[in-house]
Amino acid sequence: MVAEVRRTLRLYRRLLGAHIRATLEYEADFWILSLAAVLVQGIGVVFLWAIFNSIPEINGWRFWDVVLIYALVVLAEGLSVLFAQGAWTLAVTVNFGQLDALLMRPFPPVLQVLSSQVGMNGLGNLVLGSGLLITAVGRVDVHWSPGRIALGVLLVIAAAGVKIGLNLLTNCAAFWLRSPYSMFAFSMHSFGELARFPITIYGLGVRIAITAVLPYAFMSYYPAAAILSDGTARLLGLLTPVVALYCLWLGTTVFRHGLSRYESSGH
Repeated sequence: MVAEVRRTLRLYRRLLGAHIRATLEYEADFWILSLAAVLVQGIGVVFLWAIFNSIPEINGWRFWDVVLIYALVVLAEGLSVLFAQGAWTLAVTVNFGQLDALLMRPFPPVLQVLSSQVGMNGLGNLVLGSGLLITAVGRVDVHWSPGRIALGVLLVIAAAGVKIGLNLLTNCAAFWLRSPYSMFAFSMHSFGELARFPITIYGLGVRIAITAVLPYAFMSYYPAAAILSDGTARLLGLLTPVVALYCLWLGTTVFRHGLSRYESSGH
């Protein structure tokens, strides 16, 4: 069992390494994508600054509290883009018959799909997200004990797991939708953008949707609440690693169900 896990991790790392080396052959593209990621995410921070420059506090959340939430989303997206961007190729892989080749190889198809592409814009997200996180943690009203720091690191990793699981789950729609475009997954990704802000500013329906239906709030709000606040939100935030495992399990389960009805190109 342990040997199989090591083999799987080694193969996954080598597949990603091959794609990273191929991507870095185009050095200009790498820098353009990284810079674009910083600019796109940075515009969001400017938007936040403009709002809080007029309104010092929203539902008890101050500017640096919200920046912390925003940073968690940026980091989760950066990690998912770097290590599992291949989920976004699933529509093309399925509908153009490219999945046939993956099924012939002695390596789990879902891991082959996830490692089939590396988004170098993820590095830009990680740089900006780390900068925002480091800046924010020094300005929020929290005592950073070693235990709280360890909890923060665990929650950041778990938030990335939530994002990867939800990306895989929504892109599995490719098994049922005969289209090479990931429009359903992209629309859900856009819906998840609501999680960049404290969910207490939304109505009950939206809060339930991004907490229980597609738990994007566990990428950002709940992990931040686990560190910054008390009460129910903190308790839910401490469950973020469990939610991450659930999202990854759900994504792989739906992927396997989709495979059972796959009949090659034109299925």
